[in-house]
Amino acid sequence: MNSDWKSRAVSAADAIKAVRSGTNVFIHGACATPAPLITALCERRDLEQVRLYHLHTAGPAPFADAGRENEFRSVSLFTGAPLRRPIAEGRADFVPIFLSDIPGLFTSQAVPLDAALLQLSPPDAHGFCSLGTSCDAAKAAADTARVVIAEINAQMPRTHGNNVVPLSRVHAYTVTDRPLHEHKGGPESPVEARIGELIANLVEDGSTLQMGIGGIPDAVLARLRHKQDLGIHSEMFSDGVVDLFEAGAITNRLKGVGQGRIITSFINGTRRLFDFVNDNPLVAFYPCDWTNDTAVIRKNPKMVAINSAIQIDLSGQVCADSIGHDVFSGIGGQMDFIRGAALSRGGKPIIALPSRAAGGKVSRIVMQLNPGAGVVTTRGHVHWVVTEYGAVNLHGQSLRERGEALISIAHPDFRAELRRELNGIRHFPVSA
Repeated sequence: MNSDWKSRAVSAADAIKAVRSGTNVFIHGACATPAPLITALCERRDLEQVRLYHLHTAGPAPFADAGRENEFRSVSLFTGAPLRRPIAEGRADFVPIFLSDIPGLFTSQAVPLDAALLQLSPPDAHGFCSLGTSCDAAKAAADTARVVIAEINAQMPRTHGNNVVPLSRVHAYTVTDRPLHEHKGGPESPVEARIGELIANLVEDGSTLQMGIGGIPDAVLARLRHKQDLGIHSEMFSDGVVDLFEAGAITNRLKGVGQGRIITSFINGTRRLFDFVNDNPLVAFYPCDWTNDTAVIRKNPKMVAINSAIQIDLSGQVCADSIGHDVFSGIGGQMDFIRGAALSRGGKPIIALPSRAAGGKVSRIVMQLNPGAGVVTTRGHVHWVVTEYGAVNLHGQSLRERGEALISIAHPDFRAELRRELNGIRHFPVSA
């Protein structure tokens, strides 16, 4: 395909004209958020009751501004900072759902999509664009939406895998050449460093890793450079994987699925990460109903799933998506990978969290979760839990045993109180 495709580009305002009132619209997320299309959509004042389905988006979310509730209704399938207040104030909605189940909402027509707003790479010589940095649920949206509207960005990486969108599938598009939104990690804290050390000690040579984004996953990755034949099968990854790959620790040689390749559904990081995945045949992007399928995950031997938590109670229930009733993120892929790793031969499902929050004022290990807190990983699914005070495996442990184990890795300032509360439950006799 030659450059003639550019002559058919229109302005973002013209591209977005296909959106109608009373329709369901998907918005591409994370680093692939199509900011010019969102801006153009929100500049319109003729729309009513447009439902916007999305995962976490990057940058401003003007569709969720106060006063626009009759025009747009944001529906977060996994949320981020711009939508937390609108959800808390009732101006936007949140759907608790496994990441692996989201594509099925669109393909089954449980949520029929009238339009999909995507950010794509430029088409190749065969007329195919890629979904770039985020395949996740966007592939299902691209395949099923009645209308596909795109921002084709010259700086969007062309990525490999099951993430192709034919240019002929796009009904209208605007062309840009702008940097993608970047996520830059901060300096490592002493607590993150200690948790990273403890988790790194649990990772054996030949393990396949899943990890999220943030200080703890970065701290773990930084301490794995001496390992051998690691693999990556993850719903997402960030810059730390690039460091580990360049150090020679990641070969993907011993994986059960996608041998020789890094498997992911989306990425979130900096330009260095975007350059790493661009036209890299050793990185493959797939829809999240495949990457996060427990039947697929479990095929990787020594699958290590590293996931974070907001709170965990003394029975092992893990809250990871809300602070009480206030939605913070979403279920995401935590349960998909915790279960997949548990079923993997030699696998290790890990929940990692600092022992304290709120500047040290509250314990993250609690007698009972806050009212309204969402249980993302049940106490029947939890295995390893790691804080800066140690690592314990709750699998197969009684309520009393797991309570005592969790108290042993709580912050010392809260252990006595937690022990009194544990002993006060009718299940347990008072101990000396």
